[in-house]
Amino acid sequence: MSERSAPADTELGSFVDRLLRFDTTGGDEREAQRWLKRQLDAFGFETFEWTADAERLADHPSFPDDPAEIDAAGRPSVAGVFEFGTPEDGPTLILNGHVDVVPAESENWTADPFDPVWSDDGETTLTARGAVDMKSAVGACVFAARDLKSRVESGEADANGRLVVESVAGEEEGGIGAAAAALDNPYPFERDAAIVAEPTDRRAVTATEGTVMKRLRIRGRAAHAATRWRGEDVLPHFERIRRAFFELEAERGESVEHPLYEEYPVPWPVCVGRVEAGEWASSVAGALTAEWRLGVAPGETVAEVEAAFEERLDEVAAADEWLREHPPTFERFSIQFEPAEIDADEPVVRALRDAMAATGHEDTDPAGATYGADSRLYVEAGVPTVLYGPGTVEQAHFPDESIEWADVEAVRETLTEAAANFLQSKK
Repeated sequence: MSERSAPADTELGSFVDRLLRFDTTGGDEREAQRWLKRQLDAFGFETFEWTADAERLADHPSFPDDPAEIDAAGRPSVAGVFEFGTPEDGPTLILNGHVDVVPAESENWTADPFDPVWSDDGETTLTARGAVDMKSAVGACVFAARDLKSRVESGEADANGRLVVESVAGEEEGGIGAAAAALDNPYPFERDAAIVAEPTDRRAVTATEGTVMKRLRIRGRAAHAATRWRGEDVLPHFERIRRAFFELEAERGESVEHPLYEEYPVPWPVCVGRVEAGEWASSVAGALTAEWRLGVAPGETVAEVEAAFEERLDEVAAADEWLREHPPTFERFSIQFEPAEIDADEPVVRALRDAMAATGHEDTDPAGATYGADSRLYVEAGVPTVLYGPGTVEQAHFPDESIEWADVEAVRETLTEAAANFLQSKK
């Protein structure tokens, strides 16, 4: 195994390698974005920058109502624009990615998460936090735009309109940069469509799932372990609620149907990702907090799914004497994701699928994803948006997050073709 292989020394490989070395967790995107903007300037893009306004985001249903709970300050999003032909007569296409990444616990990694490792065991693999989600894809978008510009300048391709490459901040926190752009267009021109290069395993994703985040609190009664019968243990109550919620998940999997989600064993996943109970090993656990993520199908609303789980919780509480007198609370927290879907006949989807066919994809059929993305914000703003990118979400957020470099190069080629196709369409 070699820590350096040929792709790392290419222009795209070097670009991605440098971008991965910025630790962009915890709202710390600024230095990476400054570097990226300088690169876009050097490549000949017209550049733009914007920063979200927390008070403006607080009016959006995805975000908390209190602006103080939205970490938007000092987190710029940047973009570069190429114009072709007579731009005003043609459409505008956005290639979008995000530069922020989720935290990486270094003790669970075999190397420093922000020191990219290039390995070659027949195929070149790149390992780093953000390799999949989604700095490699940001690089693919930048270089796809450059490739199209080179083709147009050499006469190999024709285009009319604008191609925008975006690197936004705060996607992992609900889409801070994209929401700001969706609410208040940062450009002096309209946007006609977008491709978000999330890790779709090189599939065209036209539907994304929504989520609602809820915090459950159960109140029992603490007691000394030696006389635990004098207390009220919250854990059996939680187990009944947990079981009821997963039963509802199974029921919804049968009753809520969507043709793009038939392949998933659990189409509308429920997850209890965090549970905290009790204060001391020698005391009965008298309080419990659990944080839940509830899946929302395309065509549903966050409010509808929230109401279904609240009703199931009420049924569990009504059947128990203690919970009837001490009802649990179940409140929203964090960011909410509405589902999103666009028609497979949208011009941007046709342009992408034609490009996929031309670049050797065996499967060009539209797909659905069980996660949410910034695409929902653009769809809500009237900008048809499809997801297509390198790598698999099964690697995202994982220790030793890795991507096959051939996928990145393949997506670069397909995005170039998709942009060329779209910019030949009429506005």
